[in-house]
Amino acid sequence: MKPEMQPIKDMNLDDVKNVKDLVRQMKDSGGFVAKKVGIGAEILEKMVKDDECVVFLSFPASIISTGTRGIIRDLVKNKRIDVIITTCGTLDHDLARVWQNYYHGYFEADDRKLHQKGINREGNIFIPNESYGLILEEKMQPILKKIYEEGKDWSTIDLIWKFGEFLENEEKKEESIVYWAYKNKIPIFVPGPMDGAFGSQIWFFWQDGHKDFNVNVLRDEQELSRIIYDAKRTGALMIGGGISKHHTIWWNQFRDGLNYAVYITTAPEWDGSLSGARVREAISWGKVREDAKYITIEGDATVILPLLIKSID
Repeated sequence: MKPEMQPIKDMNLDDVKNVKDLVRQMKDSGGFVAKKVGIGAEILEKMVKDDECVVFLSFPASIISTGTRGIIRDLVKNKRIDVIITTCGTLDHDLARVWQNYYHGYFEADDRKLHQKGINREGNIFIPNESYGLILEEKMQPILKKIYEEGKDWSTIDLIWKFGEFLENEEKKEESIVYWAYKNKIPIFVPGPMDGAFGSQIWFFWQDGHKDFNVNVLRDEQELSRIIYDAKRTGALMIGGGISKHHTIWWNQFRDGLNYAVYITTAPEWDGSLSGARVREAISWGKVREDAKYITIEGDATVILPLLIKSID
């Protein structure tokens, strides 16, 4: 007996009144990644509307150099997520853009000439030295001195919230993820806090006569443990792989896995990398439950994320 099958429906843009309509049609069209975006939107909506679900958001730093930062910021500002796990570079780019601008560039740029001009390239984003390392040193060192006066041992969560507090008088504070995390007391976990300019500035501060200053990642792990074991259900929107994704699914294995998972990636599966690993692989490790609602969406998060988030508004 043949399984019941649903017919493919053609998309009709004349019927689209908003993004939600568009994403719903993408699901019904049965078209490759379009269908996955539609399924992902349904799972994400269930996740954020489940009052007993702790929602994790993990992502790499690169998208914070782009306008996609505004989408992440609004998720934090509007309390659509409960926990962030990310990389040190997220702090670099979020804070630097409070104080300086990043600029449109192009992939085909001559990187030798850019280096000679003191411009760093991230894909098609141009980041002058004065918009990155130089401004972070200028702004962070005085803040670290004030933080040092308040305490010597800091989790990344508390340290990041403290930086958010010091943004209170900045003109562009409301553009910042760090600021809204502080305001809404949403924890940002950075399991690799030294892997970026933010971490380097802490090291410079430490070696300059403050060797009793400590970033205590074990305090972060203790808080993650509390969140995981207290949660009735958990879900994750994961963008890209690396340490952010792994830390999210690693901790969720201790409660027998995520109940919901939406993963966006551009990485191939065949090289065995975590970035390329589809969500279904995590089931074998117990990091995602066998009965979980999950989807892997292949594509660029700067395109897919706006569709997903706007479709659940």
